[in-house]
Amino acid sequence: MGKIPVALQLYSLRDVIPYDVEGTLASVAKMGYQGVEFAGYYGKSAKELRGILDDNGLLVAGTHIGLETLLGDEFDKTVEFNQELGNKFLIVPGLAEERRNSVKAWKDTAKIFNDLAEKVKPFGMRVGYHNHWDEFKAMEGQLPFDVFFSATVADVVMQLDTGNALYGGAESVPLLKKYPGRAATVHLKECSRNEEVNFASMYGEGSVPWKEVFELCETVGKTEWYIVEQEKYLSPPLESVAEGLQALRKLGV
Repeated sequence: MGKIPVALQLYSLRDVIPYDVEGTLASVAKMGYQGVEFAGYYGKSAKELRGILDDNGLLVAGTHIGLETLLGDEFDKTVEFNQELGNKFLIVPGLAEERRNSVKAWKDTAKIFNDLAEKVKPFGMRVGYHNHWDEFKAMEGQLPFDVFFSATVADVVMQLDTGNALYGGAESVPLLKKYPGRAATVHLKECSRNEEVNFASMYGEGSVPWKEVFELCETVGKTEWYIVEQEKYLSPPLESVAEGLQALRKLGV
């Protein structure tokens, strides 16, 4: 067993879990996952979800939520829900166009995240941002990824998605080195430089340098959770995420 626990981003089971939340989470636990990261709540209350997780010995590694759920009157509701859920990582996986369409917009958005990082701290929570690939396309001579994380405080989590970064032309290893201590949770996603394959590749069969990524997460990254996310299924969804975890174990996770 690796030093860092492994969770599953439930988006990976988007075609299954809405129809059977209890059964799906039970299956995830039996596979050997230690936690889950949410991407929606399937019409369940925080109390209901917490009960299902407890019944299966699963922890919460985070949730993906819209930035608007952390602003204005929604803030208190979001904090209360996640307190009951037992979650401390509030991760934003995307932004409205006006919050990312210029370098100034990215810097303004960074200020919002800095304010939120301070605001959630008394609740034992952290906010963070999850990259896709557009963050690595040059804008006004700069990379939005660097603009944002250079302008945010250390408490703002850099939820690096290894596959998305590679797909965008970036490498995870230099990013983990450049922003030490920021990768509290990391999305482990395989990706191949072969455009005919890209995300349709199993761990260890793509282009992500896993050995170096794991070493950095365990040393400079201060990583608390590895999170498996599969964009494309290589087999039926439940089988695919089970095979993914098995492949990662073989790589030393």
